[in-house]
Amino acid sequence: MATSTEHRQIAIVGAGFGGIGLAIKLRQAGFDDLVILERADDLGGTWQANTYPGCACDVPSQLYSYSFAPNPNWSRKYGRQPEILDYLRSVATKHDVLHHIRFDTELLDARWDEKASRWRIDTTRGAFTADFLISATGLFAEAKYPSLPGLDTFAGKAFHSLHWDHDYDLTGKRVAVIGTGASAVQFVPEIQSKVAALTLFQRSAPWIVPRMDRRTVGLERLLLRQIPLAGKLIRGSWFTAIEGFGLVGFVDKRFRHPYELLGRLQLRRQVRDPRLRRTLTPDYMIGCKRAIFSDSYLPALDQPNVEVVTDGIAEVRPHSIVLRDGTERAVDTIVYGTGFTAIPSAFERFIGRDGLSMAELYRKQPQSYLGATLAGFPNFFCTLGPFGAAGNQSAIFMIESQIAYIVDALTTMRASGARRVEVKPQVQDAFLDEMARRSAETVWVTGGCTGYYQTPDGRNAGLYPNWSFEYRRRTSRFDADSYEVRA
Repeated sequence: MATSTEHRQIAIVGAGFGGIGLAIKLRQAGFDDLVILERADDLGGTWQANTYPGCACDVPSQLYSYSFAPNPNWSRKYGRQPEILDYLRSVATKHDVLHHIRFDTELLDARWDEKASRWRIDTTRGAFTADFLISATGLFAEAKYPSLPGLDTFAGKAFHSLHWDHDYDLTGKRVAVIGTGASAVQFVPEIQSKVAALTLFQRSAPWIVPRMDRRTVGLERLLLRQIPLAGKLIRGSWFTAIEGFGLVGFVDKRFRHPYELLGRLQLRRQVRDPRLRRTLTPDYMIGCKRAIFSDSYLPALDQPNVEVVTDGIAEVRPHSIVLRDGTERAVDTIVYGTGFTAIPSAFERFIGRDGLSMAELYRKQPQSYLGATLAGFPNFFCTLGPFGAAGNQSAIFMIESQIAYIVDALTTMRASGARRVEVKPQVQDAFLDEMARRSAETVWVTGGCTGYYQTPDGRNAGLYPNWSFEYRRRTSRFDADSYEVRA
């Protein structure tokens, strides 16, 4: 006799900040028939995957946390990877969502079944169906590698920062670091003093601004435990300060000058060699790429065992890297600090009503409605979808906005007896037109650089080009009139 396929009301993909937060708020709203698919053996998303030396958040801890789960016990101004992961574990445990997570379960395929009006989901641990599918996949959990001739011939040790080999001892090694993104800025100072020689291959210099990290003191933590309002005030002050970066991003590029001056003063103060300072001076507007907070990166590059190379790489040989001018650098180890893929693999596996994947639609044009829903994908929601992330605010603030919107949508449907919801194409088109219009003169598009803030053809790759508090207002309730909602 044939066995029936398992069916769940809600399936969530990803057990990071988005997935855990969704599960908590959905359960509080009375939705308990849910499952979280997590391909790793632990929760945490990007904070479980990235364990390289120095891995930390670039948003202050009091803001990079759930508003409904404040933590007065952060040990540092900026949380480091182990502590952020412990925080997520503690929140998931406290709110009893661990039993909803299926670890070591990778999504293979999720297709909308128009006839049955449900999602058919295949995973590495079996298939099931769900009424609603929610993507909470992270943006920084899949490595991007450079395309260089001869990479496969390298005879030494090579690994990406995402897959750091903690059993490999870098002491005394000649190390090549390829890439100067946020991860490299964090791990380079950690390894510089251990290696015999460090050659940093820089395609473009990042903007580095002061971080001013510090350990918190016991009295400070006691105050936050005893007076919760103090934590809210600190959180609010950081929200306001970071929100101010929007002046550069989408208000007027002339606001960049004070921030650029801050970066130039940091460079002059921390790098003695004028020639090296010129090499480390960005040639694009601050904000065009992600500005990086660090107090230790520039001093690490100004050490005798470090060389910053800006000439392009021609090829990789078994024991060296050859530059385009023909010179050769002997290396024992290559560490890739080349960032992450722009499109998570899960986007390839979400297949909508017309047989197109979310990734195929994104490659045509970054698209969604409010970064939370997608035309052609009934009963589908997401966190940090295209135009649902901000360049001037904590990702957690944006995620919480999307969680509230999704929970209100499902609550509204439950109250009316509706079983199917899909954003109207004309509503999404109007939203995308608004995003394109507001993005036209942003620093992300006209700032003179290329990176993951831009599509290959130079458009905004999906940052919300307006204030995050305005986004919070737009997502404060489910706007049912923007959707086809039916039983």
